[in-house]
Amino acid sequence: MNIAVVMGGFSGESKISLKSGNFMLSHLDKNKYNTYGVVILKDRWFVFDDSSNEYELNKGDFSFEKNGTKTTFDVVLNTIHGTPGEDGQIQAYWNILNIPYSGCNFYESALTFNKKDTLSVLSKYEIPMAKSVYIKKGDAINFEEIEKKVGIPFIVKPNQSGSSLGVSLVTKKEEFNDAIETAFNEDFQVLIEEFLEGTEVSVGVLKYKNQTTVVGITEIVTENSFFDYEAKYEGKSEEITPARISETEKESIHYYAEKIYETLNISGFSRIDFIIKNNVPHFIEINTNPGLSPASIFPQQVAVANLNFSDLLESEIQRILTKKNSNE
Repeated sequence: MNIAVVMGGFSGESKISLKSGNFMLSHLDKNKYNTYGVVILKDRWFVFDDSSNEYELNKGDFSFEKNGTKTTFDVVLNTIHGTPGEDGQIQAYWNILNIPYSGCNFYESALTFNKKDTLSVLSKYEIPMAKSVYIKKGDAINFEEIEKKVGIPFIVKPNQSGSSLGVSLVTKKEEFNDAIETAFNEDFQVLIEEFLEGTEVSVGVLKYKNQTTVVGITEIVTENSFFDYEAKYEGKSEEITPARISETEKESIHYYAEKIYETLNISGFSRIDFIIKNNVPHFIEINTNPGLSPASIFPQQVAVANLNFSDLLESEIQRILTKKNSNE
């Protein structure tokens, strides 16, 4: 069976995705599968094999030729962070080609990549969350009205972006315009959220052997004012697994994480972020293609839980194949 691990992408998250993809490749059973890396960038799509030989990918049918022989893929494992791998675009493409893939379907991917729409759906299910204001490019923006709705300080973030790219904390009016401009550099839609003072945790959730499973809860302790890109990827934070929280808080997080995962019809690996304020976990956002580099939170949780990452991949592959067979 030919397995493709797809990585890269069109956003600033592509470098992180390449690390995630190579980590995933290293944990696939080479005795059981023929494994290939597929790199999707704006200017080039290509395949590489275990010997680092590169082949151009045919976008028409997602295949490549090696020594005159055409090779297709039985299963695709998607590790693209950001567009087009986390926003539903590439999933819709694979649907058209009838190629089974990991993670969410195109609709759920598009929904969860849009922070505003995700909050809107979950607001019907009694999920605690921060107050928020949505704006888009061209809207009249009034600082005083925003402050009245969400208070100050508040967070300004692109509506559709990951890895905390374009996110700012506004503590006074003089910082507001720069924060808006930074967010609009990443997306034409912006979400402004109440700043929640509390303990930030990140929760790994997946379907494992057909059961929604919380892998672990990681506490985020950042040197910066919030868990921004620098804190995530440049050593400006401490990630403590398991989180130093009470049993009551742990039970609440398990409840809400599983409820969110199932309500949004998520499949595959995910990471859900909360801030615990007054003992209540408030939902921040969900990442349906979490980082899988050795330094990423999700693999840390897998290790602490004494789970085998290769087993998780095998479970996901079998889920994909079962779903494919049931649709045929």
